[in-house]
Amino acid sequence: MFYIEENGSKVAELVYNIPSAQKIVIEHTEVDESLSGKGIGKQLVQAVADHARSKDIKIIPQCSFAKSVFDQVPEWQDVLFKK
Repeated sequence: MFYIEENGSKVAELVYNIPSAQKIVIEHTEVDESLSGKGIGKQLVQAVADHARSKDIKIIPQCSFAKSVFDQVPEWQDVLFKK
């Protein structure tokens, strides 16, 4: 899980699983309403993309939010798993 914490509480999280050594599946992204519209969810997706790139693994974005972020940012397409 990638997450952001404020005052000891998680205020944003991105949950994933690792079905194999070469793949990460993003399952869910959630941001507290108090942070809505501040780009926090996108920051979490970027953190996963950076992590995947550094480990030379690919991402499958099952989460609709993460998928929409990847669709909007062409620079991150290199980390997506291609069938």
